[in-house]
Amino acid sequence: MQSVQINSEILFFLSAIGAFNGLLLALYFFIAKPSSLAKQFLALMLLMISIRILKSVWFFFHPEVTKTFLQVGLSACFLIGPFLYFYCLSATNKIANILIPWQVHVSALVLFTVGFNVLYPYQDYLWLWQNRVYSIVNYIWLFYSVLSVKVIWYKFRQLFDDKVKLSNDDILLMSAFIGNAIIWFAYYSSTYTSYIVGALSFSFVFYLVCLLLIFRWREQQTLLGKKYQFKKIEQSQVQSLQEKLEQLMTQQELFRDANLTQPQVARKLEVSVPLLSQMLNDNLNKSFSVYINEHRISAAKELLRANKPMKMDDISEQCGFNSQSTFYSAFKKVENSTPAKFRSQFSSNNS
Repeated sequence: MQSVQINSEILFFLSAIGAFNGLLLALYFFIAKPSSLAKQFLALMLLMISIRILKSVWFFFHPEVTKTFLQVGLSACFLIGPFLYFYCLSATNKIANILIPWQVHVSALVLFTVGFNVLYPYQDYLWLWQNRVYSIVNYIWLFYSVLSVKVIWYKFRQLFDDKVKLSNDDILLMSAFIGNAIIWFAYYSSTYTSYIVGALSFSFVFYLVCLLLIFRWREQQTLLGKKYQFKKIEQSQVQSLQEKLEQLMTQQELFRDANLTQPQVARKLEVSVPLLSQMLNDNLNKSFSVYINEHRISAAKELLRANKPMKMDDISEQCGFNSQSTFYSAFKKVENSTPAKFRSQFSSNNS
C-alpha cells in the first residue's frame, strides 16, 4: 500500500513539475527584454498549455475537483492552437500578411470563449462539455497546428540544408511546434493509453527543449571563443567599442546594477561576450569585474567627498555592490585605502 502511494506521489510530481515550470517560463517571456510579439504569443501558448496540464493532473488525482476548474482547463485548451499559429506567424515575420488582422482574430476567439463559458457553464451542461466540447477543442487545436505547419515548413527544410545555419530562435520555434504536436497526440490517444500521459509528455518535452537550447548556447559560446581567440581586433573597432562602453557606464550608469553581467553588457553593445572580453583583456589589460568595479569605486569616491555624509552601506548599495564587505574589499584593492580612511583624509585636507 505504501509503495502504491509513493509511486502515485512520484507520478504526480513528474506530471505537475512541467506545468509549473511552464508557468514560470510564460512569465519570463512576458517580461523578457527586448519584448516582441513572438515572445508574447509564445508566453500565451505556454500559459494555456500549463493551465490545461494542471487541470489534467489535478483531475487525474482528485476526480472530485470542481466543474469550474475543468471548464477553465478546456477553455485554455481551445486557445493553445491559435496562439501557436500566431507565434509561428510573428516569429517568421509573416503576421502582417494574413487576411484578417491578428488583433481581430484573437479578440474574436477570446470573446467567443468567454461568451460560451458564460452561456453554457460546465456544471449545467455536462453532456455538452464532456462530449461535443472536448472533441471540438481538440480538433480546433489540430486545425491551427496544421496551419502552423504551412507557416514554418520552410524552417524544417532548412534543417537539411548545410548552407543555412539556424538561430536559437529558429530552434525554439521548431521545438515549440514539435512539443505542441507531441502533447496534442498524447491527449488525443489518451483513450488507448492514460489520461495522465499528456501531462507527462509536457514535462518530458519541456526539459528536453531546455537541454537542447542550453547545449546549443554552450556550443555557440565555445565556437565564438575559438573564433576570437587568435584574432586581433582592429583598432578602429576597439576605439568604437571603448566609446560605446564608456557611454553605457557614464550616461546609463549600468555599473549601479549589482547583478550586472558581462553577457548583459555585450548585448547592449551588440557584440559577442568573447569579443567584449578580448577587448577588455587585450586593450585595457583588465577583466570585466575589475573594469566595472573601477566605475563603482569612482562613483563611491564622489559620494565619500560629498558635504553631507552618507552611511557606508547606502554608498555601497547605490554604487552597485552586493554587500558592504564587497565594497570595502574592492575599494581597498583599487585605492589601497578603506572608504572610511579615504573620507577622513579628504575631510582633513579640506579643513
